[in-house]
Amino acid sequence: MHPDLDSILNEAENRYLKPEELGILTRYVTSLPARLQTYRTLRDSEITLMQSVADQLVAQMPGEAVENLERSIKNALLVLRHCAMGMLLNDETLVKSRLQGWLSQTIQVFNSQAIDSTLYRLLEETLACALSPQQMELLRPMLKVAQATLLPPEAPLTAAALNW
Repeated sequence: MHPDLDSILNEAENRYLKPEELGILTRYVTSLPARLQTYRTLRDSEITLMQSVADQLVAQMPGEAVENLERSIKNALLVLRHCAMGMLLNDETLVKSRLQGWLSQTIQVFNSQAIDSTLYRLLEETLACALSPQQMELLRPMLKVAQATLLPPEAPLTAAALNW
């Protein structure tokens, strides 16, 4: 659950909500129907979306081994599911905590950064076509957290990095 909502609920036994806390809860509750609909859309169209992404990935990376592409696609499916849950709960920390451990290590171990960079770009493009702008607005922050967690920007080349 969103950290602000979690802290609000923990205070329930001590006092009534302050106006700003009530505003946070109101915004969440008001956005819940759209979040639920977006979650349902992702759940119901997951196979179609991921098949489209997989087909595009294979076409764009014909020299890559099939097992490497399959591993990255399976990981992207897990990422999408975690992003969907994070979007539903409005909790970016959930996405980050779920992906930071084993999945980011898998990407490093199998050296799949190039595949995954292409894959996540294709996934975001496919989602932008399949979802409404409002739905994409709800999901995009989670996708950005996932991308930043899994594919950190490359360090700039400095004298120290080049051992000069």
